[in-house]
Amino acid sequence: MPKTAIILGATGLTGNLLVQKLFDDDRYDKIKVFSRKSLNSTHPKLEEHIIDVLKLKDHAKDFVADDVFCCIGTTNAKTPNKELYHTIDYGIPVSTANLCKDNGIGTLIILSALGADAKSTIFYNRTKGEMENAVLALKIQKTHILQPSLIGGKRNEKRIGEYFFKIFMKLLNPLLLGSLKKYRSIYPETIVSTMIWLANHEHNQIKIPSDRIKTIAKYQ
Repeated sequence: MPKTAIILGATGLTGNLLVQKLFDDDRYDKIKVFSRKSLNSTHPKLEEHIIDVLKLKDHAKDFVADDVFCCIGTTNAKTPNKELYHTIDYGIPVSTANLCKDNGIGTLIILSALGADAKSTIFYNRTKGEMENAVLALKIQKTHILQPSLIGGKRNEKRIGEYFFKIFMKLLNPLLLGSLKKYRSIYPETIVSTMIWLANHEHNQIKIPSDRIKTIAKYQ
């Protein structure tokens, strides 16, 4: 029986690619997107909910699906206010998880980041780690948290520092061997392939670091 998917973060690099891939996936007949702006798509599978995603809980009655994918994430450059940053990177994924719990949705796939650690002295890593802990505490039946390293690919907005760092990582990647492989940059196509595979197959690993994301993507 065809499934319904919900996507948070569908206007971002990874989230938008995920939407396109699910449009082409026969296992899904409805893709619900909760976002503050439209994708400007007329695809028959798409059901858009243009909302304030910081108030996601106000839309609980529409939050019904088989699989939920949360690709929410911001940056220090884009959101320099730490309180707002925490509200987005912690608040939205945790609200998503709570709605999954309340509405009996058994599959939740969340995009986090390599280095996430609730005890970290780095604000970005600590926020991601706190988010992961809060989500896992809800004990949703099938939860997977992906922890990619630097994500390659072209973004709509310009991030000059990140652009040059990506060039540097492209040169450095071949030198990252053994236990350092997980720090190699990763492409959104790889992340999306793994997210979809995890939603449709059994896998016992909950937190999935970047190198393992690449391995699972090869199953496709």
